[in-house]
Amino acid sequence: MLLPALLVAALLPARPRAEQPPAADGAALSFPPLADPPAREVSPFFLSVTIDANLATSPRFMAFLGSKKLSTLARGLSPGYLRFGGTKTDYFIFDPEKEPTWEEKIFQDLLAKQDSANICEFAFTPLDVLQHLQFLWPYQERLILWEENKPIHKNYTITRSTLDILYHFAHCANFHLIFGLNALLRKGNGQWDSSNAQLLLNYTDSQNYFMSWELGNEPNSFRHKSGIFVNGSQLGQDFLHLRRLLDNYTRYRNSKLVGPDIGQPRKKQKHIPLMLRSFLKSGGKAIDSVTWHHYYLDGRNASRKDFLNPDVLDTFITLAKEELQIVDDTVPGKKVWLGETSSAYSGGVPHVSNSYLAGFLWLDKLGLSAQLGIDVVMRQVLLGAGSYHLVDSNIDPLPDYWLSLVYKKLVGTKVLQVNITGEDPRKLRVYLHCTNEHHPKYRDGDLTLFALNLCNSTKHLHLPLSLSKKQVDEYLLLPHGNNILSRSVQLNGHVLKMLDDETLPPLQGRPLRPGSRLGLPAFSYGFYVIQNAKSRACL
Repeated sequence: MLLPALLVAALLPARPRAEQPPAADGAALSFPPLADPPAREVSPFFLSVTIDANLATSPRFMAFLGSKKLSTLARGLSPGYLRFGGTKTDYFIFDPEKEPTWEEKIFQDLLAKQDSANICEFAFTPLDVLQHLQFLWPYQERLILWEENKPIHKNYTITRSTLDILYHFAHCANFHLIFGLNALLRKGNGQWDSSNAQLLLNYTDSQNYFMSWELGNEPNSFRHKSGIFVNGSQLGQDFLHLRRLLDNYTRYRNSKLVGPDIGQPRKKQKHIPLMLRSFLKSGGKAIDSVTWHHYYLDGRNASRKDFLNPDVLDTFITLAKEELQIVDDTVPGKKVWLGETSSAYSGGVPHVSNSYLAGFLWLDKLGLSAQLGIDVVMRQVLLGAGSYHLVDSNIDPLPDYWLSLVYKKLVGTKVLQVNITGEDPRKLRVYLHCTNEHHPKYRDGDLTLFALNLCNSTKHLHLPLSLSKKQVDEYLLLPHGNNILSRSVQLNGHVLKMLDDETLPPLQGRPLRPGSRLGLPAFSYGFYVIQNAKSRACL
């Protein structure tokens, strides 16, 4: 449903007015009084990532995760959660006796030869094996996407090696692994059959793997996917069962259990909110956070214009508000996560979801999620099939990776309110946070503003008078070659690329002259760090 501007404004949190400079030639920004507390605070793992379970449908491709280059890229986005889940989650059977593929075995042998002190430094998939997998990947990718759009599903085997590689990757990249268990294993009475999950837990516990857990993926689609219907109340009981099972392991008594990873409601799908409400009433006390999935578009028929349409961006507000309200009504105080999200489902929009253009949907979702009260956002997908990945099969970072990296380095967990006058706030969208307290250059009290310009002309932002003379560092992201569908991105005029497989480029801001307007070119986005702002909320 597309929302009129007045309704969108009503849904957003109230924003206080503050002193504003004249803005005849631009937009004036209003910040809260510097002594005010933050409006919200999100998890330090707010921006997190996923690996879709379909990567393991042919286990050899799990050896991609042994890439030194991929490990470097992932570590750049840490700390965070790494969710291993997706549709294929509910078709995996763990077999502790099955032998690994030869690609997995090469990597597993490398793991076995290293001691724990240097395992993250020396255990990597050999280059010739990676090149072999890259040669085979296009066929596998076509198969994955074909199966994704067909009601054809079969069971797959997941082995000890698959778990070893996955955990090693997460651990060495400084991510906390969340593993999705099969929820479609059912007994005759309809209850969840936990026997295979217990085999898997026995193995991960024996290996000292500290992990967290999910059960199932998009249970609202079980009937469509497999012909099995599980209602919300039964699913809640299944989560209580899993929580009791986890309590039997000293290692997992305090591990997180999140769910139900329900899909977003679309037209005429009123059963989805009802299922979530029923689940939370039945099993809400078993989970640590409530997860749901969101995509703006159908990747099979979306257009590039949709990625710049404020009506499309605003649809997220309605759905997020609905999810948050259901949680607040049934399990007040529970955190809400986007357990899986990207621009478009069905693998994204080819040549668009992996381009600079996709950053408008991604950055706005990060801004709105924090503003509305979503605690964690898990980006689908770090590496995998389709067009919405952050890193391609050559292990080269795409524009949304660089955007995520800049966000991670500059944006802190404390969320502040900001208002804009003089321009259409739906087309010139602004968000304000405290600056990341771990950034080596910036200090407590500094502010990070980020903005998206959906207009076809340059727009100028004026800081409030009290901050207008402060030093501001600009981090402007533009497409390489002035092509909005470019798969390369420039930061302040310099193309971002890795220096080598172990080194990310420095992310250097451009100092603006104090008192300068903040200029944002047509169809672009950027970040501005306001130094020495001395915001009490950020101290």
